Amino acid sequence: MLSAAAVLLITALVAWGCTPLPAPDSGRPAGAPEVTRAEVIRHTDGDTAHFRLQGGAEEKVRFIGIDTPEVGERAEPYGEEAAAYTAEAIPVGTTVWLETDAELRDRHGRLLAYVWLVEPQSGDDAEVRELMLNARIVLDGFASAYTYPPNVKYTETLKDLQAEARRAGRGLWADEG
Repeated sequence: MLSAAAVLLITALVAWGCTPLPAPDSGRPAGAPEVTRAEVIRHTDGDTAHFRLQGGAEEKVRFIGIDTPEVGERAEPYGEEAAAYTAEAIPVGTTVWLETDAELRDRHGRLLAYVWLVEPQSGDDAEVRELMLNARIVLDGFASAYTYPPNVKYTETLKDLQAEARRAGRGLWADEG
């Protein structure tokens, strides 16, 4: 049986004209995160990009669980570096997999998602660390872990990765002490 979050995601994707996610018996491991395939079409900054979802709908996506420094008019230190990191990690044309959490959109209408570089199989801490872009951005010091309930699925993992980046003096944490 599908979880309430999975049903909500499928309903939203169908409403947006997207192909629904694969059925649970489609060969995906039990417990694997529910994701939809997407293609990168434009970058905005370190924690936001534009994607073409299955079925052709285009969405501006805000990455859940992280916050990168601002670029543009309200530029902050490391903002340009964070934006460049994301653009290099997922160049235009790259295929990714988007996983939503409890809330589908923020107050600005952006789709909220965890961005997987490879289709996830388990969603465990090791896989998050290696294959989730949100986690990689935090671990490499270009973002802070940022919790905004009710989207909290990977909160503890992201906080742990931030602590590791901070201890190692990476990126945002390079000038501490």
